[in-house]
Order: sequence, then C-alpha cells, then structure tokens
Amino acid sequence: MLALSLSLSIFNGTHREPSAPAIVEKITEDSLYDNHVNNIYNEINLEYTGLSRSVFEKALTGFYNLKKSGQVSEDKSILSIADFDKNSTEKRLWIIDLNKKKLILNTWVAHGQRSGADKATRFSNSNDSFQSSIGFYLTAEIYRGQHGRSLRLDGMDEGFNSNARRRSIVVHGADYVSQGTINALGRLGRSQGCPAVPSELSDLVINTIEGKTVLFINVTDQRYTSRYLDQHMAAAFANNFDQQDSTIYQDSTLNI
Repeated sequence: MLALSLSLSIFNGTHREPSAPAIVEKITEDSLYDNHVNNIYNEINLEYTGLSRSVFEKALTGFYNLKKSGQVSEDKSILSIADFDKNSTEKRLWIIDLNKKKLILNTWVAHGQRSGADKATRFSNSNDSFQSSIGFYLTAEIYRGQHGRSLRLDGMDEGFNSNARRRSIVVHGADYVSQGTINALGRLGRSQGCPAVPSELSDLVINTIEGKTVLFINVTDQRYTSRYLDQHMAAAFANNFDQQDSTIYQDSTLNI
C-alpha cells in the first residue's frame, strides 16, 4: 500500500503530461501557419523562380517577428531574401511585396571576397574580414559613398551580423555583378562583404527596399540561431494582426 502511494505521488508530482487541448492547440496553430506560408509562396509562384519554400518560410517568420517588435516600417511590406546556399552565378536575390503578393525583382547579388569563390562558405561579423554576414537585417538610410548611391544596413542578429553598420556593410551597385563577369570568370565578382547588386538595378533596389524593410541573408548553417525564427510567435502575430479584417488562415491576405 505504501509502495502504491509513493508510486502515485511520484507520477502526480513529476510526470504530469501536458493537457490534450494544449497539444491540439499547438498542432493546429503550427498547421495553420504552415498552410499560410504555403499559400503565399504558391500565390507568388516563388518555386518557379528558384526560391526554396524552406528559405521563404524562415524569411517570412523573421519578417513577422521583426514587425511584431515594432522595428519594421509600418507602411511597407517589402521582404528581400538573398540565398547564399546558391552559387553566385544564380539569381539568388528576391525582392517581394507581401501586400501585393508580387515578386518585384529576382537578380544577382555578390558575396564577400573571403567568403568563397563561386559559392559563399565562410562568414564573419568581424571588421576587415571581407566576408559576408548572414541573418536578418533592417535597411536604413541612403547615402553617397565610394560606390556611389548606397543603402546602409543594420544587422539584427547578435554575433552574426550585428557589426554590419560598423563594418560599412551596405547595398550598392557594382559592375562586377553582371553576366559579363560570369562569362569572363565563371562566377560573379566579389565585394568586401557587401550584398552588391547589378549597377543598372541599384537605384531600383535601393529605392524599393530603403527605410526599415527586412533583408534576410540565408545560409544553411547549424551554428546560426536567431530569436526572429520563432514560428509560434510569428503565427500568433500574423493571425492577430490580420484579424482587423479577416483571419489570415481564411484567405491568406496580408494587409501590412
């Protein structure tokens, strides 16, 4: 009898299972968010442009969480994604208007000289590393520097890109980001760590993404972590935000 009493006491005190409604609620929310991401991804036809669904989900999750934190411009819904899992010869920069469900631009983007040749494999947050930095950025102010009209960036991931402004990591145009360079070298030219874009498109890129919009530079790296990749928080924010008109899971319409 004593043994049974102790057994029940241990079970009740240290092995309590989560309630069924809590489990169901989490599964339901995760499933709805997954469907929400799929709907946007498919509506913009991003698969056909070479942007993977998993990279888009990470970028969108970060967008929602940065929006939730109040750091993103209230009147803009621009999300930019650079996928450095891809070679430099591929058009690996996407600029997306989430409100209009529209792909604005898909083009080339350079990585840092010491990050690799055709493919970026090394990354740094240190000054004078001449390497790219991964993670979430907020675009900032336009200025004119040694590369002409350029756009400053603020890194949002401590330890991964938080020194971006100090390192002068900016968006700028470069002649070495071109088909001609690919034909000559078999790859794009490389920057000193900046996400450089084609010269002829630099004004369009800068004008579109300036002023506190989100840029996500993706690399599949187990060491990379970000508080902005919390899907549970992103799902809750996206759902609550859109309830002003209708739940996002009903029509996947983003009014951001």
